[in-house]
Amino acid sequence: MQTLKHARPAPRPQTEVRDTVAHILDDVRARGEAAVLDYTQRFDGVKRQTLAIRRADADQALASLPGPTREALQWAKDRIGAFARAQRQTIAEMEIELTPGVRVGHRLLPVQAAGCYIPGGRHPLPSTALMTILPAKEAGVPRVAACAPPGPDGSIHAVTLAAIALAGADEIYCMGGAQAIAALAFGTTSVRPVDLIVGPGNAYVAEAKRQVYGQVGIDLLAGPTELCIVADGSADPELAAADLLAQLEHDARARAILVSTDARVARVALEHVESALARETNPSAARTSWDENGEVVIASGVEEACAKVNALAPEHVELMVADPDAVASRLTAYGALFIGAASSVVFGDYAAGPNHVLPTGGTARFTGGLWVGTFLRVVSSTRLSAEGAASLAPFATRLAELEGLPSHASSARRRIKPR
Repeated sequence: MQTLKHARPAPRPQTEVRDTVAHILDDVRARGEAAVLDYTQRFDGVKRQTLAIRRADADQALASLPGPTREALQWAKDRIGAFARAQRQTIAEMEIELTPGVRVGHRLLPVQAAGCYIPGGRHPLPSTALMTILPAKEAGVPRVAACAPPGPDGSIHAVTLAAIALAGADEIYCMGGAQAIAALAFGTTSVRPVDLIVGPGNAYVAEAKRQVYGQVGIDLLAGPTELCIVADGSADPELAAADLLAQLEHDARARAILVSTDARVARVALEHVESALARETNPSAARTSWDENGEVVIASGVEEACAKVNALAPEHVELMVADPDAVASRLTAYGALFIGAASSVVFGDYAAGPNHVLPTGGTARFTGGLWVGTFLRVVSSTRLSAEGAASLAPFATRLAELEGLPSHASSARRRIKPR
């Protein structure tokens, strides 16, 4: 494998993030709402008296949207909701009779309360509001709380607030960062604690989710976004470059990788990316992310290209190849797959249907992205008749005795012997 452009990630101290988050969590646990409001003023530069946003204000934000914006959000909501609904229909409760008198099964129970974190940053992210809230609603979660950090005007950005209303959140809070995760996990005067926290965020948000895990459930620990494009000689290198550039503009830590089995495609795509970045008049997140995390490699063939992707386990994979299904069958680790040159990650970011909250940093080796199932618990049930219990008792007794648990053995035997 030949590398045309190496990634050179800058070192980032994790200890400072971990310690800062631990302090914030402890402070919110101790002082509650006052601590969250203090951190909001410190980190977001706005002074708020309350965290809660009235639903009427969110509905007004939705009603005030320009027609085309409302139409785009509604279009996205319909597709994301339809996909989550279809996912829900693929999993079912069941009960079977394993042997006479022994019936076992499982039920699907939604968590009782979910908190959806919607990042702020340089621009509003209404799509994340839809991606996090809608699957929770389709799963049947009775109480869905949404939060997003305030903008310069002291409130959630109007478009994000409108998307939260459109998605149907039951509670809305203006708060962000590690302090928001703490409030959702521990509760405050106005914020009721939740059972599960979902949604992406910066390093402090991810670390806060890691530290509160166990007090609450979490979806995953999402880090900087990633795209790996697999290309062959049939690929349009300018189109590949356009998708790499789209990924790079997310933030200064985004990762964009091109793995090509064709040297010409790799070189021309690299030239297009460099040329586009050179035309920028101001330093940008895309320039930084490309310099630190951009990578272009030439693979000797499809097998080597797929081995590279599987080792990376990236968040997004695009297949710009002549036979994408053949390549897809060799891939085993990724967050989301975009099959064919027309299938840009950009569409997945907004409204192709599947969720855009996905595993990063190689974690796609062992977990998938946010989906309706994230909000469901699979709980088992056992229903025994007297005859069924009697048929199990000898074996349960034997195993209990092997494990040195005499009371277990006694409990089993009592199902077949008179007391």
